[in-house]
Amino acid sequence: MFKALVLNQEDKKTLAAIELVDESQLPEGDVEVAVDYSSLNYKDGLAITGKGKIIRNFPMVPGIDLVGTVTTSEDARYQAGDKVVLTGWGVGENHWGGMSEKARLKGDWLVPLVDGLSGQQAMSVGTAGFTAMLCVQAIVDGGVKPEDGEVLVTGASGGVGSVAVTLLNQLGYSVAAVTGRASQNGDLLTSLGASRIVERSEFAEPAKPLERQVWAAAVDTVGSNMLAKVLAQTNYNGVVAACGLAGGFDLPTSVMPFILRNVRLQGVDSVMCPREKRIQAWERLVELLPASYFEQATKLINLEDAIQAANDITNGQITGRVVIKVN
Repeated sequence: MFKALVLNQEDKKTLAAIELVDESQLPEGDVEVAVDYSSLNYKDGLAITGKGKIIRNFPMVPGIDLVGTVTTSEDARYQAGDKVVLTGWGVGENHWGGMSEKARLKGDWLVPLVDGLSGQQAMSVGTAGFTAMLCVQAIVDGGVKPEDGEVLVTGASGGVGSVAVTLLNQLGYSVAAVTGRASQNGDLLTSLGASRIVERSEFAEPAKPLERQVWAAAVDTVGSNMLAKVLAQTNYNGVVAACGLAGGFDLPTSVMPFILRNVRLQGVDSVMCPREKRIQAWERLVELLPASYFEQATKLINLEDAIQAANDITNGQITGRVVIKVN
C-alpha cells in the first residue's frame, strides 16, 4: 500500500483526499517509479478543487509532472535505480499523475534526470519551465540575436512566462514582460531578468493586420487576441513561439505578418517533442538557470498539504512554483 492524493466524484462534485492505494490499482505502464517530487500548478488546483472541468475519469491522481527513481522496468532503456523525470503526456488528467508515492508509466514518456539537477530542482522547473525552454530555443534556432531588439513575453507572471524571462535574460536578450498585475508582479519579474514591465491593458485593443514593428521575437503563453496583437507588432524576420491557449482557440489575424514581414510562428508543445530534443532541453535548462531562480520562485510543501495549497493557488494566495515532496 502507498499514499496518494486521489480525486473521486460524487453527485458531480469532486472529492479530494489522501488515501492508501493498493499497487493493483495503478494504471498500465511498463515502468514503475517511486515518486520523489511532483508539482502543483493552477491547472492542478482547478482539478483538485473541482473549480475547473479538468478531470473526466475518476478515480484520478492529479499532478502533471513527477521525478523519481525506477523500481521495476520492462523497458530496456531504464533500470532499477535510474532517476527519471516526466512532464506532460496527460498525466494527472487521463493517466494517474505525480501526487502519489508510486507511479506506473510508459517508458516513452520518461527521460533521464540530467546530471547537475536535483529532483526538487527539476520540479521547480517542471512542465512549465521545460516548455519555456522549448520556446526560447525556437527563438534562438530562428536566428534572432540579442542585438536585434526586445523580446516580449506574455503571461510573464505565469509558470512558462516567468521561466522564459529568466532564460532569455541569461542569454543576453532584453525582455519586456507582460502582466495584468504590474504592481504585484513587477518586482519579481524584474528580479528574474525583465528589462521592463508592460501592462496587459496595452494589448486590449483589437489587432490591426499590421502595426508598428516593436518586438524582435516573442514568447506568447496566451493565444487568441493577444497572439494576434503580438504577430502584428513583430519585426521583419522575427519569431513568435506560441505555447498557450489561455485566451482561447481562435486567432483573429491575417496572412500579412507572415507574407509581408516574414514573421515565423512556432508552435510549441511539451508532449509532441522528440525524445532527444526533450533531453537536450533539460540539459540546456541546467546550463542556463541560476541557483537564485530555485530559491526565489519555489515553495516546497508535503503531499498532505496539497489539498489546502490547491485551494490557495486557485484563490490567488500563492504565486510562483509549488513543489510537492511526495517521498
